[in-house]
Amino acid sequence: MKAFVLEKYGSPLRQTEMPVPSPAPHEVLVRMVASGINHADERLRVGEFKALFPVSFPKVMGGEFAGVVVKVGAAVTDFTIGETVYGYVGLSAAGTLSEFVPVDARAVARAPESLSLVEVAGLPVAALTAWQALVDMGHTAEGHTVLVHGGTGGVGSVAIQLAKHLGATVATTVSTKNIDAARELGADIVIDYTRDDLVQRLDSTPVDLVLDTQGGTTLLTSLEVLRSGGTVIGVTGPPEPMFARRIGVNPVVRLAIRAMSARVRRRARALGVTYRFLLIAPDGAAMQKVAELVDDRILRPIIDRARAFDETHEALDDVLAGGTRGKIVVTTDPKSVTARG
Repeated sequence: MKAFVLEKYGSPLRQTEMPVPSPAPHEVLVRMVASGINHADERLRVGEFKALFPVSFPKVMGGEFAGVVVKVGAAVTDFTIGETVYGYVGLSAAGTLSEFVPVDARAVARAPESLSLVEVAGLPVAALTAWQALVDMGHTAEGHTVLVHGGTGGVGSVAIQLAKHLGATVATTVSTKNIDAARELGADIVIDYTRDDLVQRLDSTPVDLVLDTQGGTTLLTSLEVLRSGGTVIGVTGPPEPMFARRIGVNPVVRLAIRAMSARVRRRARALGVTYRFLLIAPDGAAMQKVAELVDDRILRPIIDRARAFDETHEALDDVLAGGTRGKIVVTTDPKSVTARG
């Protein structure tokens, strides 16, 4: 089978031939039809996560997939051969940028029936990020106000829809060209980050929860728009001590993480708010709930374009260049390759 592998931190991905794996007793083997490309792929490639999630080389890259079950492990009872499935495998597991992917059955869900598998492949990372931030960590409910940065990106577009479904008033930041698209997704307050002052625009609308996809100065500014007791959940860092405890890193790494996030946490304390870091974990049960919301027409992924599997390098370049509207995916199905959406 063809696969894109990382041979050492910092090296470019290399396309290679590998044996088709056999699933372990708790795994299913999936024929990959499409796989989403994410900023996390680049962060893993350059070694940003190596203290938290060391990997063995060569490492098959990729984190999310949609495809068809072709084999099931001896202990798997929830899935059968021929079912269409999707999910997220995490950073350390066998990656999804390969023609066949062995996946822990607990990370797998049946694919929504109302979408093509190329569309489905744009969901796992975006939907899990939105779900784990807004539901699991943020406990978003009716009457809350949520700010989503990058509202027309892969994560932001799903987060807006989910927050609206949960009953929240939703504010978002986008570029000028994406204002109408953000409104179509359901955003109540659309802020043009190229022209508007975020704090001024939200001065009369204190925010309960911010989903920050940008980091840096955007993260620090986001602390300013929260009501007392509110929370910023960041997905680009820096990690913080609660996250370090949750994943069980060693004391040296815990100290480093504490130092990395000290400035942000200090500012948050001074404002009476909280900063949390999110690195999503595989969760097939949540993915199944997302699939139901998709088939109920409550959530829909936004796909910028689907490239051929052989164009994985170019797809990663697309993501890193920014400015996309929704997700970039690669597909092993030549008929599903699209022009930019």
